[in-house]
Amino acid sequence: MTSTDSPESVANPADGAEGRAALPLSGVRIIDLSTVVLGPLATLTLAGLGAEVVKIEAPEGDNVRSAGVMRNEGMGHVFLHGNRGKQSVALDLKQASARDVLIELLGTADVFVTNVRPAALKRLGLDADALRERMPRLIHAVATGYGSGGPYAGKPAYDDLIQGAAGVSWLMQQHVGGEPRYMPVSLADRVTGLHLAYAVTAALYERERTGRGGQVEVPMFECVAHFVLADHLAGETFLPALGGAGYDRLLSENRRPYKTADGHLCVLIYNDAHWQRFLGAIGHAERFTQDARFSSQAARSRHIHEVYGFVGEVMGTRTTHDWVELLDRLDIPNQVPATLDELLEDPHLLATGLLAEEIHPSEGRLRTLGTPTVWPGAPAARLQPASRLGEQGIDVLRAAGFDESRIQQLLDSGALSFN
Repeated sequence: MTSTDSPESVANPADGAEGRAALPLSGVRIIDLSTVVLGPLATLTLAGLGAEVVKIEAPEGDNVRSAGVMRNEGMGHVFLHGNRGKQSVALDLKQASARDVLIELLGTADVFVTNVRPAALKRLGLDADALRERMPRLIHAVATGYGSGGPYAGKPAYDDLIQGAAGVSWLMQQHVGGEPRYMPVSLADRVTGLHLAYAVTAALYERERTGRGGQVEVPMFECVAHFVLADHLAGETFLPALGGAGYDRLLSENRRPYKTADGHLCVLIYNDAHWQRFLGAIGHAERFTQDARFSSQAARSRHIHEVYGFVGEVMGTRTTHDWVELLDRLDIPNQVPATLDELLEDPHLLATGLLAEEIHPSEGRLRTLGTPTVWPGAPAARLQPASRLGEQGIDVLRAAGFDESRIQQLLDSGALSFN
């Protein structure tokens, strides 16, 4: 590993020798040349595991800086949540001097994460082939729209396009009716960003074994297609096919929060023991033994629309509170669905620290999102607030050994900038 542990990532010695000394990626240095959601989510995840992340931005900044709600220009809410724990360096990579700076910074790093399209990366001289001899231990983690081995390679890709290409918009149409529509979350970016994060950790492990870096490619289309088809290959799993694609349980129009007498409740009566307890408690014990549709997991799966329809009718006979009380007593999984406003006050998320607050140097008091992963014995990641554009550029270059005259030349030429 190349960088030293930061104060935020090292456990207090008082934690004791039995505890984990630091977060698992403490000492790993990542240069992040990625934008929007996918790459930044991956590097945010890695920063939450203790890695030091240096974010390289164009002079105009990551596009997502201007997306969503903001107090000040360039600090939109999506950017604020996706770029905590990162140092921002603004370089104009159209200039050779800025490209030289980036290459020198890569020489101090363990991992290079980017979602720049491969052809553009090659034009910049930042592809793995161009740097491998000079930096044999550097790991290149490249997120692409489509895998390099297929006919779509090189096509531009964004979340909406991939949701459509991978069947998500069709599934939404089947489930809710009407026209095809996108999931109202950046599903493709976030699914792929998590793939990218785990690929980096696997590449680091491989380097520990071999001593060599390497390249890993993480394509959005394949990641989301895998996500979709793992559920929905269905009868097309078998050759010859035993039916069409599409998992009936997930596509059932009755798969939704059930309407109760005074609200809604999410309920999953799943296995035989659940069904026996549920049917007995509501006075329909005979259904489990006498109604073939309810008698086994396989039978319920074949008749899922009718089974869910029956539960929907029954749920309307009692209040949400009464159902929660009964189902909890029966140990049957249930949860009250939350609005976004209710989610922000969820006592569990507040207790676990996923929802917290911070004071941002320029944006004031903010609600923040913590790291979901818990490492017993290690300190919780304390990520610095998202940076202003180029905020740490001069400091990062100084730490990398750049002298003051060279830094000034870069500033004068616009190759290095800050806001």
